Amino acid sequence: QVQLVESGGGWVQAGGSLRLSCAASRYISSIRCMAWFRQASGKEREGVATIDSDSNTGYADSVMGRFTISRDAAKNTLFLQMNSLKPEDTAMYYCAANRFYCGYTFAGRLARGQYNNWGEGTQVTVSS
Repeated sequence: QVQLVESGGGWVQAGGSLRLSCAASRYISSIRCMAWFRQASGKEREGVATIDSDSNTGYADSVMGRFTISRDAAKNTLFLQMNSLKPEDTAMYYCAANRFYCGYTFAGRLARGQYNNWGEGTQVTVSS
């Protein structure tokens, strides 16, 4: 199992930026697949961005070109840099991991069911 702790959420005006962090309890380089998900009030949890142990990345269409996922192996931390934020980005953001498996497609890697380790989430609020 992997314990994950998110931080970095907060309130920002539309057009602003935030950087989320996710600290992992084990060597992040040993984790096959990681991702950021988000869940807005009254909506399903959706995959936002994913990265594998070879640093291949994938993004949901809604955040492509605005969000960047990255890992720092020395700090055992996953990041999500969010730029040009929109009110519709408002949600609880969750970090997720699967130590041993990564889907063959990026769509598969953004599926909630692939991940068996989750953090508690960090709230992001974007005002218009």
